[in-house]
Amino acid sequence: MTEFWLISAPGEKTCQQTWDTMTAATTRTNNLSNNHKFNIPDLKVGTLDVLVGLSDELSKLDSFVESVVKKVAQYMADVLEDTRDKVQENLLANGVDLVTYITRFQWDMAKYPIKQSLKNISEIISKQVSQIDNDLKARASSYNNLKGNLQNLERKNAGSLLTRSLADIVKKDDFVLDSEYLITMLVVVPKTAYADWQKTYETLSEMVVPRSSNLLFEDNDSGLFSVTLFLKAIDDFKLKARENKFIVRDFQYNEEEMKADKEEMTRLSTDKKKQFGPLVRWLKVNFSEAFIAWIHIKALRVFVESVLRYGLPVNFQAMLLQPNKKTVKKLREVLNDLYKHLDSSAAAIIDCAMDIPGLNLSQQEYYPYVYDKINCNLLDFKV
Repeated sequence: MTEFWLISAPGEKTCQQTWDTMTAATTRTNNLSNNHKFNIPDLKVGTLDVLVGLSDELSKLDSFVESVVKKVAQYMADVLEDTRDKVQENLLANGVDLVTYITRFQWDMAKYPIKQSLKNISEIISKQVSQIDNDLKARASSYNNLKGNLQNLERKNAGSLLTRSLADIVKKDDFVLDSEYLITMLVVVPKTAYADWQKTYETLSEMVVPRSSNLLFEDNDSGLFSVTLFLKAIDDFKLKARENKFIVRDFQYNEEEMKADKEEMTRLSTDKKKQFGPLVRWLKVNFSEAFIAWIHIKALRVFVESVLRYGLPVNFQAMLLQPNKKTVKKLREVLNDLYKHLDSSAAAIIDCAMDIPGLNLSQQEYYPYVYDKINCNLLDFKV
């Protein structure tokens, strides 16, 4: 599972004893989870009023930072397009995979100095991640516009002969150009009607030049034929052609326009390739920054909740549990038994919930121990 439970319990005689007790209960006989100590440094506690207010602010900040982490990860997958299966290897924190980073978490003293107040540290993180969010919006908008314009041009050059651009299909030699009297038309004919076309095109209207039709291109369903006729016969020819299920394409050969289209496509394609590398590098760096900030927020939340729940002096052990998928319910029961003495009201609620099927506490998960969840599955598809 890529889900972790970040919990804390008060130190018994020592914090090591708290760790040993929890480990014995969850792993030694029943292997319910993989456990790691989660190291939180000696942060400045401040006043009780500040901690209470900060608890609420950190909850909101946690949600915001998680949303930015997910946005950067998801956009990385979007940018990688056909190679999106490689997205996971680009989603690293400090150069290591996310599970390794979380399980070996060390507070970054340089980025988030612990001499600062808890509020200041949270504001540093908020400012940093807001900047990443704003930069992502700007970069994504620029790249998406470029990608959208290129896709529109590519769409014009693909699809049915009835709608696609003909610029890369036809050549100058296929047309009678600069004539006062004659014009070359392009007609889409279903493959099943080739024989009908050859039999009838010269007589669809007056003034069609005999033996002037050539097959220029075909796809799975239709062929593109040229035919030359007098200018004055255009309207009548179009009408008769439509009656026979032959579709005349509205196309005039213009070398400059066609050249401009090709140059625009080349330019957009080149620009996209130029932006791709720097954009992926930016996403990798800022995913790492945002993810690291997120786990520091988790550490702050556990610290604040532990002080509010267990009191002063600061004496608790933070622990990271990676539940085994089949034993999640059992793990929850074991932890409840282990810590129910810490908060009888929470234990009562949980006992109740276990007895009443359909009672869902997921909206407001509350346990007798401090609990938070970290989910490393940040993408909305499987890779």
